[in-house]
Amino acid sequence: MSTPVVAPVVDIDQLWSVFHAGGMDAVIHQNLSLRIQRGELLSIVGGSGSGKTVLLRQILGLETPARGRVTVLGEAAASMGREGAASRVGMLFQHGALFSAFSVIDNIAFPLRELKTLPADLVHDVAMVKLRMVGLDASAAYKMPADLSGGMIKRAALARALVMDPPLLLLDEPTAGLDPGSADEFCALLQSLHQELGLTVVMVTHDLDTLLELSTRIAVVADKHIVTEGTAAQVMTHPHPFIQEYFLGERGRRASALLHVTPQTS
Repeated sequence: MSTPVVAPVVDIDQLWSVFHAGGMDAVIHQNLSLRIQRGELLSIVGGSGSGKTVLLRQILGLETPARGRVTVLGEAAASMGREGAASRVGMLFQHGALFSAFSVIDNIAFPLRELKTLPADLVHDVAMVKLRMVGLDASAAYKMPADLSGGMIKRAALARALVMDPPLLLLDEPTAGLDPGSADEFCALLQSLHQELGLTVVMVTHDLDTLLELSTRIAVVADKHIVTEGTAAQVMTHPHPFIQEYFLGERGRRASALLHVTPQTS
């Protein structure tokens, strides 16, 4: 009996991302292909300007490919803009992107309230459950974003991203701006939720500690496409100049030693 083929959660095929400015075309991605399977926590890394965040925007359907195809949960990514998209894809933005005029609980409840299909008391109860799920207690519910620490902002934004129980979660620099202790705590929370909820997670990060702590697989964007993908140990052995520079710095050498991997040198 043959094993059924499981469709990837995200399927990017021969993607071209092109921006038009000043009468010229800037090609960000060229023939980029990537498949992300259910249950993975895949990290996307690359140099500044390599188009990591643009790739997240393509998955969300906020950018339209010049060529190629982006499919998310079996549908064209462009459909992510339709009503109900938050029930399929949650997004944690780099700086949280909380609504400054809303309390924490109102920020978390916002996607549910936009549906206009649930009673207010149920929306509130669900939002409180998500608040506690991310490690915030009830005393934080009615605080305003301006009164929160950086770590609390990240947790509240994560609760909002998960309030609709989406199977796919996108993270843009999830530990950016956090001190080392808060970053470690947030990584532990993400790892726990990934396992407990069975999420598929796509993360953009430049932080090596976060990358190695969380990733089940890594994809490296360089030269406008994915130059290599695999486990941390597999990626570290690739001889591309960006990978050498990224993993051969002081922190990279420490990480390599922990994994017993020797990055390739030129």
